[in-house]
Amino acid sequence: MLSEPRSGRLTSWGNALFSGLVSPDDAVLAVVGDDAVHRVEGMPGESAPVGLTLALGRLRALGVTGLRIALPAPGHPLGLSGPPEFNARALEAGEAVVGHGAALGLVPRVREAGPEGDVHVEVVWDCLPVREAPPADVPSLGEAERELAEALREATEVLSRLDVAGSGPVAEGAIDAYRARAESGRQVLAPGYPPRAARVLALAQRVGALVSLAGTNGHGGAVSASEMAARGEALRPVERTARRAQVAAYNSVVEERERGVR
Repeated sequence: MLSEPRSGRLTSWGNALFSGLVSPDDAVLAVVGDDAVHRVEGMPGESAPVGLTLALGRLRALGVTGLRIALPAPGHPLGLSGPPEFNARALEAGEAVVGHGAALGLVPRVREAGPEGDVHVEVVWDCLPVREAPPADVPSLGEAERELAEALREATEVLSRLDVAGSGPVAEGAIDAYRARAESGRQVLAPGYPPRAARVLALAQRVGALVSLAGTNGHGGAVSASEMAARGEALRPVERTARRAQVAAYNSVVEERERGVR
């Protein structure tokens, strides 16, 4: 969770595009980021992969009015609603985008290409049918914010109790460096998102960074398998909370529209 999921970028900027707040070119540039190219395979009516600009336009023509993110993990189908084939593909990727308004979803396949020293990243999004049903285990922004405040305290306490070197200044330094890179590279969320969503997403990424740091040893010493297992077990609920909050932030525009807030 030390980097922004590609499905998050597609959800965020796709929603801004569908709301008429950004141009197709600006949306695609933000989604692609540092990758070389994004294509969509399996788009209805297309026999070959198409570019992201065409794919987003086609999704809108097919009835998609918004996008949601899914960030599933084993035993936790966060943001998914089925069918099993889509859920399995999303679980393998660790992320997916689900259309709102039409029963279509997108799952990324990421590969590196090019000669040594000039390697670039290519992304193919597989377009697949999804089940029209409420996504699994997605909290509201308010719920996510309250859960995250407790999760941040819990993560710090757990890391300190387990004597993880990265739970003090090392962790803070790594998190600050990560946030500086993220903020210098792009907006946290696309235009149209409420400030609370950006706040929740930033805090979720901070909690996720603490959990990720627990998987490393900040001072380079040996960490036994049993110690790593203890860390993972203790922090699993915290990691789940951080993922749920990320989904709540990215999905907030669609969720508020459904409730008639916007």
